[in-house]
Amino acid sequence: MTFHAPPAPIEAEPFAALPRELMRSGQPSSWLDANHPGSQLGCFLEGPAFDREGYLYVVDIPFGRLLRISPQGRYQVAVQYDGWPNGLAIHRDGRVFIADYRHGIMVYEPSTGRVTPHLAHRHSEGFKGVNDLTFSRNGELYFTDQGQTGIHDPTGRVYRLTAAGRLELLIDNGPSPNGIALAPDERALFVAMTRANCMWHLPLRGGGVSKAGVFAYLPGMHGPDGLAVDEAGNLAVAHARAGIVWLLSPLGEPLYRIQAKDGQGRFTNIAYGGADRKTLYITDSYRSTVFRAEMPVAGLKLYSHS
Repeated sequence: MTFHAPPAPIEAEPFAALPRELMRSGQPSSWLDANHPGSQLGCFLEGPAFDREGYLYVVDIPFGRLLRISPQGRYQVAVQYDGWPNGLAIHRDGRVFIADYRHGIMVYEPSTGRVTPHLAHRHSEGFKGVNDLTFSRNGELYFTDQGQTGIHDPTGRVYRLTAAGRLELLIDNGPSPNGIALAPDERALFVAMTRANCMWHLPLRGGGVSKAGVFAYLPGMHGPDGLAVDEAGNLAVAHARAGIVWLLSPLGEPLYRIQAKDGQGRFTNIAYGGADRKTLYITDSYRSTVFRAEMPVAGLKLYSHS
C-alpha cells in the first residue's frame, strides 16, 4: 500500500461485548491449542453476517458456536456443534452457510436449530480448511480454502459452487486465501491473501479467472483477514494483527483508517449493517467484542437482503 496522503481516521466504538456467562475460558479447545497456544481466550469471534431481520450472526471458532446478536446488542447462542466455524454467509431463504475449517461447508437452519453438512470434499478429496464465503446475487457461493498455506506453500484455493450445485475450482495457487468479496458488478473477486500481506483481484471471465493480479498491499506483517465492499466499489479490509480496518478506493488508494480509540485489539472480520447499511460492524476477536463505525458510503446489498 502506497500512502500518497494520510488516510482519514474513523473511530470504532464498542457495540456488543460477549457477556461473562457465555465465555468458555479455561475449557479445552484443540483449535486454541494449535492457533493460540497458552491463551485463556473464552471465545474467538469471527465471520459477521446479518440476516433479513437485522440480527447479526458471528461465529465462535474454538467452541463451535454460532452466536446471534440483537440490534440492541444482546447475545444468544443460536447453536453449538462439533466443528470450527470460521465464516458465515446467509442465504435469502434464511439458511446460514458456514465455512467450517474441519468439516467444509455446513448449513444451519434456524427453523430447526440443526447444523448439517452441505459440501465436504471435491472429487473425494477433503478441503485444506475452508475459511470464508460470500454469495453472488444469483445464488452462487464463493469460498476460500486456506488451510495452512502461505508464501512457503502457495496452494490455497478459491471455489465457486453454482446455484445448480456444480463445484468449480477458480484458483489453486493462493498464499493463504482468507476473506472474500465480490465487486459491485460481480465481474471480479477480491481475495485476502493473509500470509502474502495483500489482496488479489480475480476477474471472472468465461466461467473462470483471467488476468489475476494484486489489488493492494498492506503495511507491516500478518496481512488482511475479512473483506467487505461498499456501493462505490471501495474495499474495506480487516488488518487483524494491526487492529485496523482500511477502506481502499477502487484503485487501491487508502481513504480511511478505522480503529478503536485505544488502538488495541484484533479486528478480524467485518460486515455492513444498520437501516442504511452505513454502519460497519467489526469483530475484535481478542476482546470478545463487536465494534461498529459509521462509514461514508453504504455497503453493498447482499444476497441475504434481496
